[in-house]
Amino acid sequence: MTDHVKQALALFGGAVTQVPGGVRITDPAALRGPATDRLVRQAVLGGEAEREAARWLLWELGQGTGARPASINDLYLARGRGECSGFTVPAINVRMLAYDTARAVFRAARAGKAGAIILEIARSEIAYTAQRPDEYVAVLIGAALREGYTLPLFIQGDHCQVNAKKYAADPDGEVGEVKKLIAEEVAAGFYNIDVDTSTLVDLSRPTLEEQQRDNFERCAEITAFIREREPEGVTVSVGGEIGEVGHKNSTVEELHAFMQGCRTTLERLGVPEGLSKISVQTGTSHGGVVLPDGSIAEVKLDLKALAALSQAAQRDYGTAGAVQHGASTLPSNAFGNFPRVEACEIHLATNFQNMVYDHPKFPAELRARMYAWVDANAQGDRKADDSEEQFYYKARKKAIGPFKEECWSLPQDVRDAIAADLETTFRFLFEQLNVNGTNTLVDRFIHAPVQHHASLEKVLVSAEDDPDAGE
Repeated sequence: MTDHVKQALALFGGAVTQVPGGVRITDPAALRGPATDRLVRQAVLGGEAEREAARWLLWELGQGTGARPASINDLYLARGRGECSGFTVPAINVRMLAYDTARAVFRAARAGKAGAIILEIARSEIAYTAQRPDEYVAVLIGAALREGYTLPLFIQGDHCQVNAKKYAADPDGEVGEVKKLIAEEVAAGFYNIDVDTSTLVDLSRPTLEEQQRDNFERCAEITAFIREREPEGVTVSVGGEIGEVGHKNSTVEELHAFMQGCRTTLERLGVPEGLSKISVQTGTSHGGVVLPDGSIAEVKLDLKALAALSQAAQRDYGTAGAVQHGASTLPSNAFGNFPRVEACEIHLATNFQNMVYDHPKFPAELRARMYAWVDANAQGDRKADDSEEQFYYKARKKAIGPFKEECWSLPQDVRDAIAADLETTFRFLFEQLNVNGTNTLVDRFIHAPVQHHASLEKVLVSAEDDPDAGE
């Protein structure tokens, strides 16, 4: 055992010991105290060997408690068979104050016995929040341990998106970059992947099939890539997308063109397991549309279209249904509609970031320095007619990564106040989306196999090569 692993174990004062293949937890209550806070901080901000030891230990603790990464695929396919319905799974993008935000999610989930929840991060968010997949998984497991949440963790790669401009210049190269990220995500414990090749839809082509062809062929190709990398006992939940968020609303006819083409391509590739859901566009946009005064424009959400799309996705293809993106900034009275129209999943992101930035406890001095960084480094995001409010609203997300350590180091009372308000919001959303009580469905349909993490070998090797690594 390396010194770094010993030091990580020592945080729990004998309540956790290493055994062949993993760890033994003799006092689970010890995981709900400050020792877990310190371990998670090491996993994020420690030196290289210290980080690896902490991430290995967090993974193994999750394996021991039940808070381990899992695929939601079997629950979604059960929904496609009509064995459950009437709820919409929230997929929550955790960008800022990740540990505190995730703890608030799990507190709300425990209070409502909500098991069908997803925590996710998109390709773009990984970059600007400086959260690689293995770090993200470690933080989420740590948050679950701290709050005594012992259900499977549905961690998702949101918008594993092909960039249309880069694809036009080098199609295979750009798809290769997306595959590279997905391989990293699956290896880290992301067993739910949203493949977003909707950027390749070409509406200038004469038929729906041809418009969707690049989309469904590349989606199938990436799905086959995912299937080749699944851990034993895991079928990754893979979602496709037919309409780019913020653009033209999707139609049932487009859904059929995509799903039929994707299914045919998967059969040709010899891939038996297809998609579990389909993302559509019905009037929203990521982050909402911000007006010159900084307020958010009213959204014309087409619930009738969303219901028709979800019904077709379930009835004709056996998937869970349609996924609604760009919804966190909708008015509070909108969320109860999604279970009613049988949307299977809803993506929620920007409003939680806004709640952190705009919270009265968030230090004004820190926010001013983050905005100054945006002024100096994100002018490419400013449109000629943007007001100051519009520019900062859209661009301030890019300051999250550069100021990550400072945000992690905010005084505890500040973080607690922000997290308390986030928890209130999560409780409201879980109630509106009707996911309270879905722990029974997770118990019924989800099997999350125990997987001992290979990264311990990496810890041992790095420490043996350089005993002072990361110090």
